[in-house]
Amino acid sequence: MMRVLVASDAWEPQINGVVRTLQKLRDLGPGMGLDLHFVTPDRFPTLPMPGYPEIRLAMLRPGSFAQEYRRIEPDIIHVATEGPIGFAARQMALREGLPLTTSYHTRFPEYLAARAPVPERVSYAALRWFHNAADAILVSTPSLEAELRAKGFGPMRRWSRGVDLSLYAPRTESTAPWPRPVFLNVGRVAVEKNLEAFLSLDLPGTKVIMGDGPQRAELATRFPDAIFLGAKTGPELAEIYRQADVFVFPSRTDTFGVVILEALASGLPVAAYPVMGPVDVIGGTRAGILSEDLRIAALAAISCDRAECVPLARRYDWSAAIGQFRDVMVETIDRKRHMVAPAEKQAAQLIPFL
Repeated sequence: MMRVLVASDAWEPQINGVVRTLQKLRDLGPGMGLDLHFVTPDRFPTLPMPGYPEIRLAMLRPGSFAQEYRRIEPDIIHVATEGPIGFAARQMALREGLPLTTSYHTRFPEYLAARAPVPERVSYAALRWFHNAADAILVSTPSLEAELRAKGFGPMRRWSRGVDLSLYAPRTESTAPWPRPVFLNVGRVAVEKNLEAFLSLDLPGTKVIMGDGPQRAELATRFPDAIFLGAKTGPELAEIYRQADVFVFPSRTDTFGVVILEALASGLPVAAYPVMGPVDVIGGTRAGILSEDLRIAALAAISCDRAECVPLARRYDWSAAIGQFRDVMVETIDRKRHMVAPAEKQAAQLIPFL
């Protein structure tokens, strides 16, 4: 079996698309020939991320990542995030001449620009430097690949996403305790998710937010008529999905949106802007409405045929997605055996090890 070191700054108990994807990789990968070893913040002392205390950032001492590397002795390193652990893993792969892949999960330039006066071009330059050192960059959708290619990223390979159809399913009876129609959003309650665009809409029925994050208290105060449920998991999460009538996805910065698949599997039509993620999943189907007027999309989605949603969700199978990951690992290792990067190129990609 291939020994794969997966380096990620995002990990349990965080609840987000990156962690959910890595959990599925952990669960299904061993059955597909992957000997996976995760290096995550729980292996190091951590500090809360400024402005986002529920995210813990690893404090790497000199040699601490090297110790993990020697313990695992991987055949390949996969970097899932661009944080301290991801940087250390990238550094180690380049120093050792090991096959290296990265994932582009999060549009950090857009997220950062929403929080601080940092030009997107500066952030993209840093990310291009980070990811272009890899033998392959894994991306989830065609639109993300096209956007990154236009910005000078590459080479790229596809790593799609999936949904657990054994957990998420349409409702068989109506038990929602709120006036219908119920408009639902699930995810982090943070500025980059653009939840204000949803909460400020003039809509009938009830708006429900399921998730937690730094904006929750502020938004709950500003929009007292909305229901804020906090973070839920497992069957409790699935039941809230199936009791809703429309899933509203106001984000303009997500690269995919695993929650869209969970909503569809629950028989829930999606209302969203025509942007990356929703366009890739919902575009050209009758399982939701995409519009620059989110209110029009949300109201129109009420009339969508819920029977159109589940068949669309079935196209996204976790086993197939993890199979894509495995195939990229195999191909990258094989390619690396026949092509060694010039020493001067690797040296230019390194940074002083902290």
